[in-house]
Amino acid sequence: MPSANQATTPVAVDIPQLRGRYAPVGDYTVAFELFPQDVDPAPFYAGLPDDRCQCPHWGFVTTGEVTFRWKDHSETYRAGDAYYAPPGHLPLITSGTSVVEFSPSVDLDHTMAVIEANLARAGAGA
Repeated sequence: MPSANQATTPVAVDIPQLRGRYAPVGDYTVAFELFPQDVDPAPFYAGLPDDRCQCPHWGFVTTGEVTFRWKDHSETYRAGDAYYAPPGHLPLITSGTSVVEFSPSVDLDHTMAVIEANLARAGAGA
């Protein structure tokens, strides 16, 4: 059975706002993400439908707090909470937050391509 380990998954993104490790697990990608500072990444979703993340995520907050914003409401999750974030959201993350998240790889790859292009344009490449 496929698995991933945070300690042995290489760091793929290491920028001031995010240290991320990503590993394929079947048709999903597991993300081990740490956010050393407050982050509102909304500008980096520009170019996706409605300029919002269209990838669903299932996750667990190990430390800190993450808020998902949709057009009509927001939901906040704190350390110890498991969550499901359906498409159409924008995250807002507080400093010191760490999550483990599972996302369909095909959807995540498309989303990450847009985010990486926006980061590069902003001079903050991943």
